[in-house]
Amino acid sequence: MHIVFLDRNTLPARPLSFNFPHTLQEFPATTPEQTNAHLAGAQIAITNKVAIRAEHLAANPQLKLIAVAATGYDHIDLAAAKAAGVTVCNVRNYSSESVAQHAFMMLLALIRHLPACMRDIAAGAWQQSPQFVHFNTPMHDLGGKTLAIFGRGNIGCTLAGYAQAFGMKVIWGEHKHATAVREGYTPFQVALQQADAVSLHCPLNEHTHHMIGEAELRLMKPTAILINTGRGGLADEQAVLDALLQGRLGGAGFDVLSQEPPRQGNPLLAPLPNLIVTPHIAWTSQEALLNMTEILEANITAFTEGRPQNVL
Repeated sequence: MHIVFLDRNTLPARPLSFNFPHTLQEFPATTPEQTNAHLAGAQIAITNKVAIRAEHLAANPQLKLIAVAATGYDHIDLAAAKAAGVTVCNVRNYSSESVAQHAFMMLLALIRHLPACMRDIAAGAWQQSPQFVHFNTPMHDLGGKTLAIFGRGNIGCTLAGYAQAFGMKVIWGEHKHATAVREGYTPFQVALQQADAVSLHCPLNEHTHHMIGEAELRLMKPTAILINTGRGGLADEQAVLDALLQGRLGGAGFDVLSQEPPRQGNPLLAPLPNLIVTPHIAWTSQEALLNMTEILEANITAFTEGRPQNVL
């Protein structure tokens, strides 16, 4: 069994290990132009973010399994894979604590105005203060505030537990285009209106693309905080920047952008004191990376034993 890892550098953990006869070829990265060549001869392909589309499947009829080294799979043509008889599996629930803690870290830092404090100290404002304290933007406590979470998977539920431990009220936002509101959920627009903070944990698809845009931001409180550790396309980034600059949004924390890396720039790369942007690292705690490696190995082993798991 020949296995290729198309973008090995995206998983900086221990070497992969399998207890069945195999060869393993690891490419640090794969460009779109290299995909077919790197897939040549492989029965199993591992990919984190390298796209595998219909044309790649057609050119590589020997391929039997696509093992996604991530939870998101929008870069895989599932319909084409199914038509070609190729199994696709992903890694689930490996980074719930890592991503939820990152989201909560950004929420806590923004409501306490940590970036603004760091900016002021760097500028010498505290050093020049006539008293022992330097008052800047008024900070707030999380207790009693409302957190609206969109996406009730493991990450969302883990985040909810953290928020409730700090005394926050958690509400679950219904889908933007839902025709009915499920029990235990709050209508989309109502959730935005009630929230002191909104955290996005949804997959990116045609229904969730730009689920937060100018109209939705205008529904939110001007003091509200928007957190996105899901997918960059969930929010209209220019609209978020405009809301921050115009004082219609209290703060924003993004770990994901619509284009990664942002080689052509991005509106949210602006140096604002109420904006935190991290380079898609919420999922990369050492514990999460080890979890991913172990689940990835288990997915591949299970497939070779005729009992595929985590199949999409």
